[in-house]
Amino acid sequence: MRIRAVILRTLRQFRRDKRTVALMFIAPLLVLTLMNLVFNGSAYVPRIGITSSSSAAAADLAAQLENQNAEVVQYPSNDLAEQALEDHKIDAWISFQTNRPVVRLEGSDPTESRAVMTVIQKVTAAQLPAQPPSSNVTGDLPFSPEISYLNGSEDMSTIDHIGPVLIGFFIFFFVFLIAGVAFLRERTSGTLERLLASPIRRSEIVVGYLGGFGLFTLVQALLITWYSIKVLGIEMAGSFGLVLLITLLLSMTALSLGILLSAYASNELQMIQFIPLIIVPQLFLSGLFNLDTLPDWLAALRFIMPLYYGSQAMTNVMIRGQGWNGIAMDLCVLIGFCVLFTLLNIAALRKHRKI
Repeated sequence: MRIRAVILRTLRQFRRDKRTVALMFIAPLLVLTLMNLVFNGSAYVPRIGITSSSSAAAADLAAQLENQNAEVVQYPSNDLAEQALEDHKIDAWISFQTNRPVVRLEGSDPTESRAVMTVIQKVTAAQLPAQPPSSNVTGDLPFSPEISYLNGSEDMSTIDHIGPVLIGFFIFFFVFLIAGVAFLRERTSGTLERLLASPIRRSEIVVGYLGGFGLFTLVQALLITWYSIKVLGIEMAGSFGLVLLITLLLSMTALSLGILLSAYASNELQMIQFIPLIIVPQLFLSGLFNLDTLPDWLAALRFIMPLYYGSQAMTNVMIRGQGWNGIAMDLCVLIGFCVLFTLLNIAALRKHRKI
């Protein structure tokens, strides 16, 4: 009978907490659906540019690449093709020097580079003359490209590619969780209620909390970034100072978002329930997986997710070695998110003090 009483009491608690019950069933289905869409996306189609310095050879190669399901773009000069490569409009471009193709890979994403090289290898195999099994072929192959990289190298590892995204994700995740739980405890312990009873403005409370938590998040961002680059050896082609600036803005965005959502949670469990709804989708759409293989409607959701802009900026600095001009737009968007969440935080405090 006593066991039965405990079981009934537990069931009544769940029945009263409808949010927990709903998330127990909805959140796993949401995450599984997202994983299915990500991992079962369409095959990646490499984008390859060709310069028309040798029109006959370029036209022949373009036709063969298109037969291998590659997207081919013609450029009138090497400079325009190189600019398109720097802007990440194409994954590689091919030019001809004395009828020998030269392949220039963008190189920041090993998956894209492998897709390009797979297509080129298929074209190479198609051009090889038929030989008897016992023959020993020597000399130059009909299609033997020279390969160079704009970013990265042939030895670039997977962790070098996903490292910038993971650094941004872990900073965003832990700041969001710790800030949300800490601010929730401020409410449940009565500290926030006493502050609201004082003459202090709601805006001053929010900015004060952001400043206090922000100092700790700055130290955390510095530690994670330094450890990843200096100790783990993740590739770093750009400015370490810009990486710190990006992680600081990511931390402040996660901090303001965590405080905002904590206003709508009654306990730590409800705060943790926001993770599969707020954090997990951002991870899948941050650039950790190639977004070009996702359905258009799903890939478009990345534009409303702060982690996507932080990951893009981190990748541009750490792998592509870009400076301020390459990340200015992403940083402006992160600042916009931070300001928006801060204003919403000020408005959310009205539910606790209506005077």
